[in-house]
Amino acid sequence: MKNKKFTILPIFFTVFLDLLGLGIVIPILPAVLLDPRSAILPVSYVFSTRTLIYGFLIASYPLAQFFGAPILGSLADQKGRKKLLIVSLIGTFIGYVLFALGIVYSNIFLLFIGRLLDGFTGGNISIAQSAIADISTPETKSRNFGLIGMAFGLGFIIGPYVGGKLADPSIVSWFTYATPFWLSVILTSINILLVLLYFPETLVKATKATKVSALTGFRNIKKAFAYKDLRTMFLVAFLLTVGFNFFTQFFQVFLIGKFKFNQSRIGDLFAYMGIWIAVAQGVFLRPLSKKYKPMSILSISIILLALTFPLLLIPNKAIGIYLIIPFIAIFQGLTQPNSTAIISNLADKDKQGEILGINQSILSLAQAIPPIIAGFVTSVSLNLPTIFAAGSTLLAWIVFRVFFIKEQKLKNVDIIDTAIDMDTAPEE
Repeated sequence: MKNKKFTILPIFFTVFLDLLGLGIVIPILPAVLLDPRSAILPVSYVFSTRTLIYGFLIASYPLAQFFGAPILGSLADQKGRKKLLIVSLIGTFIGYVLFALGIVYSNIFLLFIGRLLDGFTGGNISIAQSAIADISTPETKSRNFGLIGMAFGLGFIIGPYVGGKLADPSIVSWFTYATPFWLSVILTSINILLVLLYFPETLVKATKATKVSALTGFRNIKKAFAYKDLRTMFLVAFLLTVGFNFFTQFFQVFLIGKFKFNQSRIGDLFAYMGIWIAVAQGVFLRPLSKKYKPMSILSISIILLALTFPLLLIPNKAIGIYLIIPFIAIFQGLTQPNSTAIISNLADKDKQGEILGINQSILSLAQAIPPIIAGFVTSVSLNLPTIFAAGSTLLAWIVFRVFFIKEQKLKNVDIIDTAIDMDTAPEE
């Protein structure tokens, strides 16, 4: 395919923008809903009511994605990558506009509609991954997917930092909570133009039309339990995602409540964490992967992550948080790619897309559950979401060690026994 660099550029920008948008939200949403001065919610609303609404607003994006992403992915296989990528980006564009208007006009309903629309059409990551696979050769696939990983990292680092700064009126007087979203509107417009002008259709052979349903996400969850070799690892991935999202989605509330962080300082902290996740995947992951198998790395990284979460509750000064965050980022940076690698390795080559699609449905559901629960329990104690993060991660480690590794050892024994039987069988 000609002009591959122009094909990869809009894909790279699409993924970067997606994570940038998610990152921008991190420092702003808690400030918008928890600060009585924002006027989004009535001043009479108490803290517990505000955290509950905040939890549901956070959950609306992954919940909508749970229903929308499988539909967009299936349509992209039938109708083509370019058409569905444009549809996805238009949804993102409208979602940002509605969210910004919701802040400007202090309308909570527009905030929800904006997040739901953006989530439902937020299948651009899976479509982008499919397009990368379409244009890559076996020799270039690893490098091209590395670029997508880089876009992920850059978006997560820059997003919170930009969101925090552009929403801080002490930096520029006319900055408001809506300013970062207007920037996202501009970036999405550029992205749509890039796709229209430089993105050729990468789908060579369309798949046979299949029934597209809003229930596909639920069917994917059901399918997950039908794969005997994969269901335990799917459960581990689910618990890990639940745990990490208890941390990422409600740690801002903890920072505001205990250390009086504003949106700018929250953005700084999450950008700092993003840098350390990038360091983990760029510096530590490669040499460790050459020396140890994913199972060996996960056996250590998961339990260390679970034990590190509660340490965040100890410091009485913010500097202590900055000392602990690198360890969480490194352990998470090692855990996430290795768990995905195990799931991919356990799947047949001709079922990679289906298995990774099922995995995405599981992760979307796992991202939607923590903010709803945390919205309730935060009113009891600011510490509970972080404790829940540690508990879910610890449970993931127990399932991984007690069930998954045992299954793999028994599987290897069966293979060895079969090989021995074949070697000792009498010749006819």
